[in-house]
Amino acid sequence: MIPSLALAPDYRISRLIKGGWHLAGGHGDIDPAAACHDMASFVDAGITAFDCADIYTGVEELIGRFRRDYPEHARRIRVHTKFVPDLDRLDTLRPEDVESIIDRSLQRLGLERLDLVQFHWWDYATPRYVEAALQLERLRRAGKIDRIGVTNFGTPQLREILDAGVPVFAHQLQYSLLDDRPAHSMAELCRNQGIALLCYGTVAGGFLSDRWLGRPAPAEPLANRSLVKYRLIIDEFGGWPLFQELLVVLRGIADRQHCDIATVATRAVLDCPTVAAAIVGATSAAHLEAHGRIGEVALGEQDRAAIAAVTSRRQGPPGDVYALERDREGPHGRIMKYTLNR
Repeated sequence: MIPSLALAPDYRISRLIKGGWHLAGGHGDIDPAAACHDMASFVDAGITAFDCADIYTGVEELIGRFRRDYPEHARRIRVHTKFVPDLDRLDTLRPEDVESIIDRSLQRLGLERLDLVQFHWWDYATPRYVEAALQLERLRRAGKIDRIGVTNFGTPQLREILDAGVPVFAHQLQYSLLDDRPAHSMAELCRNQGIALLCYGTVAGGFLSDRWLGRPAPAEPLANRSLVKYRLIIDEFGGWPLFQELLVVLRGIADRQHCDIATVATRAVLDCPTVAAAIVGATSAAHLEAHGRIGEVALGEQDRAAIAAVTSRRQGPPGDVYALERDREGPHGRIMKYTLNR
């Protein structure tokens, strides 16, 4: 059973969201017809929110095709997309550029109004993110956007946007047993402001799974950018040995709950304050049966204590949400792609 949650009286989503990044390439070939069929399977299983982005190559168009091919299913879903202006255009971004990108998402998805637009800004040294957020608010009032969200914002910058009067509905960010940066200050701000946390990376690109239990650290080069990204997070957490200790604990809990490690790891994040949903990245419906266990898993005090006995020895990641990734010269920032909104 996939539980759902009302984020507002007229806005209910499943607590698992189907992610779209893995459909953008780099994780194997995508068959559009099969991908659309899989989307219908997710809806049938109770996952009724889909996540995509203007910069996920081909994914908005793919969801648009799904909406045309499966109209009955499409009526049951919320589509969350993103507005991510390119790094090299931040200082020249005009209101008409913002509207043009939003119009393009509407056209790709085949929608008259976008359910949720999640706004990302690459570089705070170009301090025009409040201006861009206000333009999104103008488009919301014009009826092109239903709700405004942010993604990967730091606490001070999100507070600036809120102080400017932008009604932020949700914040998409990275949150897992390995990466607790949202708990440092962001969760409190979002709780006080009624902002829902939509979390990606809850299984760390698949590292928080049975596949890696008792396995040596993977040799480079890793198979895709997702594995590179989350292998760096494991290093920040405390390294491979501490990560393996966590997997052992999670496997013990999974045995008692009759599920897999990934389900326990996701359930732990869903139980965190202000967390509304977890985004599951998948190129197919292969793990739907496991996803369906999420509503049946309940972590008790003993389970949480066993997890805390390991995570309390973490070394990081340090700082605010996405702070490490904003250092374009550092290992986390060097793997990012900054100009995908052409």
